[in-house]
Amino acid sequence: MLVKSAGYGTRLQRDVENDTTGKFKHLLGIAKPLLPVGHCALITHWIKAMTASECVDTIFVITNALYFEPFQEWAREFPNVKILSDGTKTNEARLGAVACLQLTIKHFSVEDHVIVVGGDTLFKEDFSLLKFTERFSEAQAKHRGASLVLCYQCKEEETSKYGILEVDEDMRVSCMKEKPQPSETQSRKACPCFYLFSKESLPLLDVFLDEKKNAPIQERDAPGTFLSWLILRRPVYVQEILGRFDVGNLPSYIECDKYFKDRVQDNNVYLQ
Repeated sequence: MLVKSAGYGTRLQRDVENDTTGKFKHLLGIAKPLLPVGHCALITHWIKAMTASECVDTIFVITNALYFEPFQEWAREFPNVKILSDGTKTNEARLGAVACLQLTIKHFSVEDHVIVVGGDTLFKEDFSLLKFTERFSEAQAKHRGASLVLCYQCKEEETSKYGILEVDEDMRVSCMKEKPQPSETQSRKACPCFYLFSKESLPLLDVFLDEKKNAPIQERDAPGTFLSWLILRRPVYVQEILGRFDVGNLPSYIECDKYFKDRVQDNNVYLQ
């Protein structure tokens, strides 16, 4: 499993700095995955669930040079977690999510299927790692090399915020439209950053990045850019969930933190 944590959380940090209540000053300078959500750090929810479910052997966390030491300190509690820095110190110098994925795969010589999750992402209690991995096995039985992603129903006015999946009757993805207007697609299936890339798809990271080497970073910054490209070349299937938390700004953080304080009391059950 790879937790994508190399972002700089610029929107959230700006919101905290501009907040006049002073209630959230303790969040200044903290990487989004390390933010307290409920009774532990956001990323810890994933680590505990993945470890307990035994669906992954090792968890790789890629961050930047600015937050490398805090992640190292946090990871001391988890022997199955390995931290890697992308070497950047500013948002302007960032490598982009796809390049960070490639860097991690190569650095740790990953040759197996890999789950990729955004470090600012959590799900509601309907999500099950067991059901997700079972669905992946079904997809692999249909097409060797198939990958699996998630989707949930978003509101019509929200399509322009997300990557939207169009799928066939077998729940195979036919295309992914990046932030389309509601009139540009009939689908309302938003795709969160939680992907299970097959081991057969990993070599295509090199091909994708080589094609995009002279393109603006926006074309390789979000992991969804690789997914959109992959869908046209390899089978990608989807599993539906009820919704997700995407901690991008202060209001979304407050909503997520409240949900986990009020609703998720047992981390040994959540996500499994």
